Amino acid sequence: MGLYECSGLIPGHAATCSVTSQPEQSGGEEGGDTEMTQQDTAPVPEKTQQPTECFLTQAKEPKAEDSRKTRKWKKKKISDILAKSEPKPGAPEDLQKLIRDHYSSSRSVIELEELHLPDSCFLKANDLTHSLSSYLKEICPKWVKLRKTHNEKKSVLMLILCSSAVRALELIRSLTAFKGDAKVMKLFAKHIKVQEQVKLLQKRVIHLGVGTPGRIKELVKQDGLHLNPLKFLVLDWNWRDQKLRRMMDIPEIRKEVFELLDMGVFSLCKSDSLKLGLF
Repeated sequence: MGLYECSGLIPGHAATCSVTSQPEQSGGEEGGDTEMTQQDTAPVPEKTQQPTECFLTQAKEPKAEDSRKTRKWKKKKISDILAKSEPKPGAPEDLQKLIRDHYSSSRSVIELEELHLPDSCFLKANDLTHSLSSYLKEICPKWVKLRKTHNEKKSVLMLILCSSAVRALELIRSLTAFKGDAKVMKLFAKHIKVQEQVKLLQKRVIHLGVGTPGRIKELVKQDGLHLNPLKFLVLDWNWRDQKLRRMMDIPEIRKEVFELLDMGVFSLCKSDSLKLGLF
């Protein structure tokens, strides 16, 4: 019968097993005839069974790179976060904080305190229940009287700042119920040259301007628009674009807003001649 011999198993190594056959012993003394028969017949060579090798494979350990890949989280976009969060209306404190953050690296502590706007210059903020016309009627109930007494060129009574020309056109269309007979002017750069706007402001009396901070800032620089007669400055604060960004969330727009505020708006707010509204 065959016997199996296996070398010792070592973890992570192959084990070798061999099979050998052993002749069986005769069970007792037989008669002489048997011995004679074995001597007469030729011995038949036994088939030797080849040793069989058995291999033990060691389980692969996961690589560090694979484990890092499985643990790697997908970076969340701000638009995904904002889409799941409830909209929160802007408040004067939000603008005050942005002012501090914007000027903190370039102004001293004393200068930052001087930039702090008094609470009296802020109008009631939009609570997200108003249309533009209904909001302006609430913050400016005497608009009809103001526009009738306004006869100064190169100036406006009310400025509405927004993030783009397309948004400005939307706001102008929604002003119908508020503006009455007031003259409204587009103050953005798309398809309109700055010199054309300067000439128009010199020729006509404009009551209300809607546009982007970059173009309005350029008009002030070129002496095409004076800010002293300005009574109301409204920021299109709560509206979000397709990427769910508000006007002040866009770095380029935010920078231009603060540059415009630095061109005399801060001083007008402190003198209480200019009111700020967050729509």
